[in-house]
Amino acid sequence: MKYFEDLTVGDKASFGSYPVTREEVLAFAEKYDPQPFHLSDEAAARTHFGRLAASGWHTSAMTMAMLVAHMKENPSAGLGASGIDELRWIKPVFPGDTLRCETELIEKRISEKRPEIGRTRSRMTVFNQNDEPVMRFIANAMIARRPQD
Repeated sequence: MKYFEDLTVGDKASFGSYPVTREEVLAFAEKYDPQPFHLSDEAAARTHFGRLAASGWHTSAMTMAMLVAHMKENPSAGLGASGIDELRWIKPVFPGDTLRCETELIEKRISEKRPEIGRTRSRMTVFNQNDEPVMRFIANAMIARRPQD
């Protein structure tokens, strides 16, 4: 179990492998982001995407799935997140792509209001199978400090 004290600014991790399927792109878009370029090959062909593209929110959800799987394999005293900053969808994600993640801890501090909690900021970059960044954001998380006996 990793606590706040176990983290060092500059820590990096690479994880995940998420195959993007046409079926999932369509299902997500139908339910959450029903724009034509996420639902139709023909409509997408008439846009700058050129073909069916995953919603950026779908890319975010796939990233979360990879992050949670990584956290299960690497337990920490995480207490959730307080938000994200600087979310950027850099490049379209298409059916047939395979996504992966890289994260770097860029800041850590003890909460002023709740000193039993540490606050972290990590830069998350999501890449496709060609090692091209497709999404980037700063995650603001909370993690418990090591209990004092």
